[in-house]
Amino acid sequence: MLIDEMMNARFFTGWWCALGVCIICLLFPRPAACQEINAEVTVDLSQVTNTSLNFLDNLSDEIETYINEYAWTDTDFRTEGRVRADIQITILSADDNFNFDAQVIFRTRRPIYHTSRETVLFFYNEESWSFTYTPNQTLIHDELRFDPFTSFLDFYAYVILGYDFDSFEKRGGTPYFRKAQTIVTQAQSSPSDGWDRGGGSQRSRPQLIEQLLNPGYWQLRSALYQYHRHGLDRFVDDPEEARKQILEALANIQEAKRTTSSNLLFDVFFNAKYRELSAIFENAAPALRREAFDILSNTDPGHLSEYRKLQ
Repeated sequence: MLIDEMMNARFFTGWWCALGVCIICLLFPRPAACQEINAEVTVDLSQVTNTSLNFLDNLSDEIETYINEYAWTDTDFRTEGRVRADIQITILSADDNFNFDAQVIFRTRRPIYHTSRETVLFFYNEESWSFTYTPNQTLIHDELRFDPFTSFLDFYAYVILGYDFDSFEKRGGTPYFRKAQTIVTQAQSSPSDGWDRGGGSQRSRPQLIEQLLNPGYWQLRSALYQYHRHGLDRFVDDPEEARKQILEALANIQEAKRTTSSNLLFDVFFNAKYRELSAIFENAAPALRREAFDILSNTDPGHLSEYRKLQ
């Protein structure tokens, strides 16, 4: 990762901070102030009527603690640089053996450099999560053992971090996507829904991570870096140049989509960005606005009504 970008955008700087981190790390195995994700979790039980599920009232807090207090990487994040994640869990069904089916929506954000604003990085609807959760169960991190509950959280924590690192360095998220891929491999011995590589679904966890690591989609991932670091993060200083960088990133995404067979990663990008893209080019010069409209309407026709604002 480029040193100046890392030092300015996210990480601790100076000998005093380094000394403080070293002292903390000597005192505690995992530094409590350096974690990477700040997740807010909500659990919706409105679709199940089982009165014996009162033990789920604290589930959101348990998941937040599990995610937020674990050191997922070896990188020291500033508090303001942590990835913010909104995780909405809807319990769809439950049985008497504490087996649950749920739907989960992930929405993650990272700061835009030189501003107080944030940008959505990853917006994803996980439609099928099956797990077992019993009263008084303790959530334990174990990278060597697959568990339908905690491994699901681990998988998406690494995907979330991979997207964040990709936005700061060209394909910088690869180590974290590989960790997510390891979980997929472990899951092949489990009958849990959503983990089967041969299931045929175009939105399964294996499909998501295999495409993120497929060289055929590297052009898309490199464009994510250009979009964020050379576009959004420099918008305040030079909006005209930032728009040109974003337009170039969009052209690369358009080219990547033409040469690949699945829309999954492109849908993830545009579902997170379509309103932001419309706002970015709404006040651009007419020629640049038309060029943006042509690319966006061709590459992401599903959000055409939003892009018509650029005509």
